[in-house]
Amino acid sequence: MTFHQHPTTYTKHVHLQVADLSRSTIFYENILGLHILDQTTSVVRFTTNGQDAILTIEQPIEVSNHVANAAGLYHMAFLLPSKKDLGSIFNHIRSTGYPFSGASDHLVSEALYLNDIDGNGIELYYDRSPDVWKWQSDMVEMTVDPLDIEGLVASAEQTSFTAMPEGTVMGHVHLRVANLADAETFYVNGLGFDVVSRYGTQATFISSNGYHHHIALNTWGHPSSIKHSEKTLGLKSFSIVYPNDASRQKVVKQLNEIGASVFEHNDYIGAIDPSGVEVQLFVGK
Repeated sequence: MTFHQHPTTYTKHVHLQVADLSRSTIFYENILGLHILDQTTSVVRFTTNGQDAILTIEQPIEVSNHVANAAGLYHMAFLLPSKKDLGSIFNHIRSTGYPFSGASDHLVSEALYLNDIDGNGIELYYDRSPDVWKWQSDMVEMTVDPLDIEGLVASAEQTSFTAMPEGTVMGHVHLRVANLADAETFYVNGLGFDVVSRYGTQATFISSNGYHHHIALNTWGHPSSIKHSEKTLGLKSFSIVYPNDASRQKVVKQLNEIGASVFEHNDYIGAIDPSGVEVQLFVGK
């Protein structure tokens, strides 16, 4: 997981607002195998390593309906340590009868897809060794090929599932955006990520330190921006970790230069992307 630790800039945590906290807690515990780190009557934080929150779910006092075709979360992607781990969680989810929405071989990785109870997209994947990733200049080759399910199942033979593996991290966050050019300005010119792949004219993949992508942006279905509030279901925020305060301050300067909305919180600096999503900027160790 070298692309998700110091000194790389990487995504770490996602915060969702859900319609029913109890129902969603059961899903993330029993179907995905996450552990509860701590909880209140309105918020549950989940972990894989017993120390760091990887996902927070929150039930607002009042909730609004999902806005059709709204920009926001396309999927959050949990990066598992190995193919065997992915095979194990596949066998577990299949045994529960919970439906998958897809499965793909992306050359750089193998991935499974499903939606949570509220329709939030989830990707479960593992990375092939970076040694076999194919680069053309600064662009990495990725595909959407059929996944070898039989091979995935065989990789987990004799392996029983008990929980999401301890080494699982938030591998990337994939966003539906209202305007791709505006989103690229924010995430590349502002937040400092590099463009590493494009999928036609409707999707851009960006990363730090030569990863295949820490963030993806797409306009599939022509999503529109919405005004987020404390009632809005779906993605509330996600976090990015920078190697040091100097790199974060450089990003703050860049965000101000492009006219982004930036604010300071107790332990992070926040920025609002062009589609209305809050991005929290932390400093790692």
